[in-house]
Amino acid sequence: MAWVESASPSFTARHHSTHADDADRVLHSLERTREYLAQYFPQTVEGISVVLHPSVASLSIAHPRLPLSWAAASPAGRRYIAGCWAGPQEMHVLLPHALEARASTVPGSREMLDRAVPALYARRVIAENNHDLPRRLSPRRPGIALRWAWLLEGAARWFGGQTAHARPAIARRLRDGRRPAFPPGLRDAPLLGGTVIDLLVRERGEPPAAELACRLDPHGPRAALRDAFGGRAPARTEEAWREHLARMVSAA
Repeated sequence: MAWVESASPSFTARHHSTHADDADRVLHSLERTREYLAQYFPQTVEGISVVLHPSVASLSIAHPRLPLSWAAASPAGRRYIAGCWAGPQEMHVLLPHALEARASTVPGSREMLDRAVPALYARRVIAENNHDLPRRLSPRRPGIALRWAWLLEGAARWFGGQTAHARPAIARRLRDGRRPAFPPGLRDAPLLGGTVIDLLVRERGEPPAAELACRLDPHGPRAALRDAFGGRAPARTEEAWREHLARMVSAA
């Protein structure tokens, strides 16, 4: 089966020749996401190449470290990690039909997976706009990934559209796991990080959420949250966040 390339104004996709329609769908979704993100972030990223994989096995063979990301995430959020970056200009993701096959039967699962590729792109845009991030996160700088995963992953998933559909998955996480930390730790970042952003958007709007994602406060996450929530004590924001989680779960 031959590999071919499809293109949109801002992206290209590499895929098997029989998957042209799927490639067009992915490219269209990325173009719409780029236009949306341009409202809140000074820079978006063009010229991205998207490599479309027909199965989890194919994706895992191409990127052997991806299963480690699945293992590191909470079980409730694991299935929604459906791609990865291979350098700053190339992402590897599952084809739409493979994403659909990965979905569970609970409401919102299919929609979250449909937004997995936009969320991955949003993560790249956030990295481009956050100048406190080293241009390359290396194993020698693990602290940034550990301390700020809730923000970087959470903002990506909120602006990528996943968090809006995450209520059932969040309900499972709260039911099956221990009480989450605030802000969420590395294991919970892909699923619960977006709920912190969701609370901020509800209270103060999208621009402050984008501003929060574009800076790593040198005094740490709690200082960043204090400023983002208008000077409110982090303990009070934590209380509001846990109430927000409870509301989300009750509506699931």
